[in-house]
Amino acid sequence: MSPTGPALDAVEKLHQARTRILEQLSRVIVGQHQVVEELLICLFSRGHCLLEGVPGLAKTLMVSTLAKSLDLSFSRIQFTPDLMPADILGTDVLEEDRATGSRQLRFLEGPLFANVVLADEINRTPPKTQAALLEAMQERQVSVGRIRHQLVDPFFVLATQNPIEQEGTYPLPEAQQDRFMFKVFVRYPTFEEEFEIARRTTGVAVEEAQPVLSAADILALQKSVREVPISDHLVRYCLALVRQTRAGERGVPDFVSDQLSWGAGPRAVQFLVVGSKARALLQGRSHVTVEDIQTLAAPVLRHRIVVGFAAESEGVTSDTIIERILETTPSREDELTRDARFQTIFAS
Repeated sequence: MSPTGPALDAVEKLHQARTRILEQLSRVIVGQHQVVEELLICLFSRGHCLLEGVPGLAKTLMVSTLAKSLDLSFSRIQFTPDLMPADILGTDVLEEDRATGSRQLRFLEGPLFANVVLADEINRTPPKTQAALLEAMQERQVSVGRIRHQLVDPFFVLATQNPIEQEGTYPLPEAQQDRFMFKVFVRYPTFEEEFEIARRTTGVAVEEAQPVLSAADILALQKSVREVPISDHLVRYCLALVRQTRAGERGVPDFVSDQLSWGAGPRAVQFLVVGSKARALLQGRSHVTVEDIQTLAAPVLRHRIVVGFAAESEGVTSDTIIERILETTPSREDELTRDARFQTIFAS
């Protein structure tokens, strides 16, 4: 690899991989192109993703099909109120050697030991189990007793939340949601897409996705993403977007201070930068553009900002505020650096 950026073959390989993965997914999944695109960006950025959508939108099928197209092991965990940390991490079991009569402990791996893990309805399990999952996501290892066990690599967690039923659930606190790179909304299909779903899934023929990338390929491409160059101006632009979400700070717009209770931390900047690099490679470019950052602002920021009660009661959402921030932030370098408000933000 070049010290100034990824090699041209890495750019072409990831761009071609995106096309081939989308072709395989389209054999099984109808529509949801934006969701799939954001999942791929998250995967190649070594991040994790939080999916939110009502039941029946093929979230599980989408994730399992993605794992098949990438030739990765897949595990699905149905989170329930009685699920304990050992149920997902694994546990030590006592085994007896019948020949010698000796006994020894052997670690029995839990469902977290897979490349792609679907944590279904993560808000239905107690905080202790949620914390065990989030620790594994962050550290990429689990601790059982005094022994640490390394998780497989690549390791990609997709957690789902059901926004309809909230009774008897344990909503993820904002501080824990920050561990997820993206929060992605899975929306209803269009009429044409739903027509195709009904036609395709009620017949005899069953389509299967074929693997197009191995685990080793993915690890190499994840390394290539980190080598994509980004200008100081675009890093400054990422900072401008994120720092404007921090209500009460100098230079923050009035509508943010009025409508937000809490803003995004430094991790949002990191994910904006690395996610933009991954999107650039997936689009066949070896450099980041303003469009990359603007496209990823909502999935990176929407679960890291807290809308105040008064604003929420008036129908204001986190996406509404992010859209206004994008509209009021100059994207050109000269305009951004000369703006008095942003000079205050950058100086604080």
